Amino acid sequence: MARSYEETVEVAAPPEVVWSVLVDVEGWPRWTASMTSVELVTPGPLRLGSVAKVKQPKLPPSTFTVDGFEEGRSFSWSAASPGISSTGDHRIEPTATGSRVTVVLHQSGAMAGFVGLAYAKLIRRYVRMEAEGLKREAEARG
Repeated sequence: MARSYEETVEVAAPPEVVWSVLVDVEGWPRWTASMTSVELVTPGPLRLGSVAKVKQPKLPPSTFTVDGFEEGRSFSWSAASPGISSTGDHRIEPTATGSRVTVVLHQSGAMAGFVGLAYAKLIRRYVRMEAEGLKREAEARG
């Protein structure tokens, strides 16, 4: 079974500003309450192969590995635990007034159905909080 949770927001800031906020993953807890801490384990800036330890309220800690990266436009990272694999996708598109940001969490595996039943409301809220927090932070900087 697979589940996806998606949120798209329009951001009144240019893509390069949104990108600078997005790839500073250790800064996420400052602008979204959906993250308690994010520690970039791999030295240097976020890139393909980077590893991050993520702690979120009410969820077990996860270790994510960046498995997709297009500078200035998108990145995805994945984490696996027994029975479930999670992939977070983050995409930025330029618009006439700034940017469109899409945040998606895909979950698959034998436990995805159970996790969806038990945590769907919380996961939807966290995906929305991440998108809205990114919007606020990028607009404040932009």
